[in-house]
Amino acid sequence: MNDAWLSNTYLVADEEGGTGVVIDAGGPCGPLLAAAKRLGVDVSTLLLTHHHHDHVAEAGAWEDVEILAHPIEAAQLERVDRTIEAGETLELGGLRVETLLTPGHTAGMLNFVIDGTDVFTGDTLFKGSVGGVRAPGSTSFGDLRHSIMDVLMELPHETRVHPGHTDPTTIGDEWESNAFVRLWRGLDEEGAESCKVWDREATLVLWAPDYDGGHKAWVRWPDGSDDIVPGSQVVRD
Repeated sequence: MNDAWLSNTYLVADEEGGTGVVIDAGGPCGPLLAAAKRLGVDVSTLLLTHHHHDHVAEAGAWEDVEILAHPIEAAQLERVDRTIEAGETLELGGLRVETLLTPGHTAGMLNFVIDGTDVFTGDTLFKGSVGGVRAPGSTSFGDLRHSIMDVLMELPHETRVHPGHTDPTTIGDEWESNAFVRLWRGLDEEGAESCKVWDREATLVLWAPDYDGGHKAWVRWPDGSDDIVPGSQVVRD
């Protein structure tokens, strides 16, 4: 995990002396390069969930690997060797990698399911939180909700979740305890507190913890549209 951005870089291998894949490259990548060498793992592929700097900053540290990303994200990056679409399945040594399109935080966000047991969610779903929809390349609240509720939450509840930032979790844990998911499931009541975001009047639907120790807010604008913004941008009455 990068200490400054709290973003994660993952190395997954099928076995010692086998084939490995890297997911995102926000760094520091040195410890993973050393681990691959120590374990005799041949790293053939770098999969990028999306184009944001805190997930790609050290992509160049992985020499002689094929870098893959969704076409929309690839257009924002200096180097992508091959684009990959949602629904494609990669066979990398003994690893089976399925790709899921989860727009919201960015338009071409890909999540990766490895061997049907582990999902790498980029900035779509975090432990106890969700991605925002105000970052460069973001799409909409509706897209993010669909990506989480109709794509990720359809995975088996025992699926291990490896987010783009901080701690791991499981689909089942987020189904039960993630405040955004609970509200989308209709288990909890929406808030009605007035607030201001960027000097605009809004209603604070949900004030929830975020992965960095701060908060993330679901707000509703006067026209009835919804947004997910950093808690730091919210002035509560």
